[in-house]
Amino acid sequence: MTPPAPEHLPGLQLARIFYEEAVLPILDTAYPGLRHAAARVGSGSEVLGFDTARSADHEWGPRLDLFLAPEDAARHGADLRELLRERLPKRVRGWPTHFRHGDPGDPVGVMELTDGPVDHRVSVNDVGGWLNDQLGLGLGRASGEPTVGDWLAMPQQKLCEVTGGAVFHDELGTLTAARRRVEWYPDEVWRYLLACQWQRISQEEAFVGRCAEVGDELGSAVVTGRLVRDLMRLCLLLGRRYAPYSKWLGSAFRQLPVAEGLMPSLWGAVTAVEYSAREKHLCDAYEVVAVLQNATGLAEQVDPTRRRYHSRPFQVLHAERFAQALARTISDPTLRALPLSGSVDQWTDNTDFLGQRRPARAVLDALDALG
Repeated sequence: MTPPAPEHLPGLQLARIFYEEAVLPILDTAYPGLRHAAARVGSGSEVLGFDTARSADHEWGPRLDLFLAPEDAARHGADLRELLRERLPKRVRGWPTHFRHGDPGDPVGVMELTDGPVDHRVSVNDVGGWLNDQLGLGLGRASGEPTVGDWLAMPQQKLCEVTGGAVFHDELGTLTAARRRVEWYPDEVWRYLLACQWQRISQEEAFVGRCAEVGDELGSAVVTGRLVRDLMRLCLLLGRRYAPYSKWLGSAFRQLPVAEGLMPSLWGAVTAVEYSAREKHLCDAYEVVAVLQNATGLAEQVDPTRRRYHSRPFQVLHAERFAQALARTISDPTLRALPLSGSVDQWTDNTDFLGQRRPARAVLDALDALG
């Protein structure tokens, strides 16, 4: 009979225990004096702080990311991974350290006890190489600030993974320094992305009424859902929080101070069965976020109240007014030459595309050339 699973621990807490009680003693014995950093960063719901007992069914458990100086990673990385296979305990606080793969070629691992060496989840990297894999940047070096193109090509989910999680030990200092460099957007990039997010809203805010006017209530509801999603992402931008991908977007939004006051309007908009209710709830939400934008002082004050869409009987914010006000504050010539299309995840949410760095940079380079 399979023994019951241990009581759930937050993944970051388990990772710290795993490092201190299992991995560090092996390092101290086999590689005394080896300078390293230890963290739990990268992919995984626990890095964002959103893991639950459900998370334990795949790629959750005793996991750790070790970082060595580049020369030490090249010299000791493979041997250290093998040493951990042989010497790691089979369990930590009741959780197996071995991960079994499913079908051949399936990279997803599930915790399982084993009598032999453990297929562990301890990565060994140097900071620069890891960041290049994550973001396409050489931020492990003392120099190397991201360019405007770098910032626009980095999906916010990836930035969440690099800046989230926890660092348990960093005597090298390079991991902490690299995370600090991408902690948040430079001021002008931030203003540009805010302008682009308002522009996205302006592109569709009148469609809620137009769809309903021709009897397409489903289409009206779909556009409403898109606008609510864009408002949530806009609030995260205003709150200086990277937006995670769709599974955790609502969870991240709920942590914002503005969420409590906005939730009734957003929920009312997406659950409304009639256009008039959708429009009212959306406009209520627009006005709250518009006031929030004005309060930042990033641009000139813009009237935050709803109004008719030109001569048509639809109530909207005319969100392009906020986009234009923000765009006027940008002095960086690269950003000023770009259309208000934004960063990679403001113009696509395709997971396979966002996982590829080169196509995103190619699109941004093409936009820059058009400018």
